Amino acid sequence: MAWDEPTLEPWDSFGQEIYAYWKGDSDAVEIIERDDGLIDVSSGPGSYFAPFDQWPPQQQSAMAYVRGRVLDVGSGAGRIALHLQEQGHEVVSIDVSPLALEVCRRRGVQDARLLSITQANARLGVFDTVILMGNNFGLFGNARRARWLLRRWLVMTTPKARIIAETLDPYQTDNPEHLAKHAQNRRRGRMGGQVRIRVRFRKSIGPWFDYLFVSREEMGDILNGTGWHIGQTLDSDGPSYVAILEKDADS
Repeated sequence: MAWDEPTLEPWDSFGQEIYAYWKGDSDAVEIIERDDGLIDVSSGPGSYFAPFDQWPPQQQSAMAYVRGRVLDVGSGAGRIALHLQEQGHEVVSIDVSPLALEVCRRRGVQDARLLSITQANARLGVFDTVILMGNNFGLFGNARRARWLLRRWLVMTTPKARIIAETLDPYQTDNPEHLAKHAQNRRRGRMGGQVRIRVRFRKSIGPWFDYLFVSREEMGDILNGTGWHIGQTLDSDGPSYVAILEKDADS
């Protein structure tokens, strides 16, 4: 099928890196800038295209907990949606990057919509599983917004619904720059793992956004009173883990 060249929005650095990689640019690299001046290189965009057999073990194991209709939040290049479609699931994928969603559609994602995490509501229908893979628990941004959205998701999910959420424990580090950021956050009354970041790709610079990394204990505290709890966690060899969130009995 012949495709027209898409519009490259200058602010959509995330989408531009995904599009470049999908077009065959193996040198495409994702740069993450933190608001304290730290510059780092992420595992993307190659990891956003990885087939199932190349996923980290905790992500592979997490797919066994998926049931029914799925909301894939922060779909990136569509790897989660494509895998679950192959398993027979109906998947609605959402992302804030129009170009990333265009790549999703061209790769075969059947339902890809331009929506942020805060725009996901009951108008999308009812879901049995919500996916926040690839550290996308971080898209909640902060504890207050997480609690607000988790309560909203109670009414747009089935009684036995699950949220499958990946994050990393920010305190499993001895990196002095990360430890200094934790201390700065605490002085400002923020959670240690809160960061404000933006994505850079070559000459394109994306907008700043808030991202949240949490320990298991912190996640449990956030969930308290939202109608959700941690059913179990799937651990990795490092700080990353996947939490399987279940509804409380009285929700």
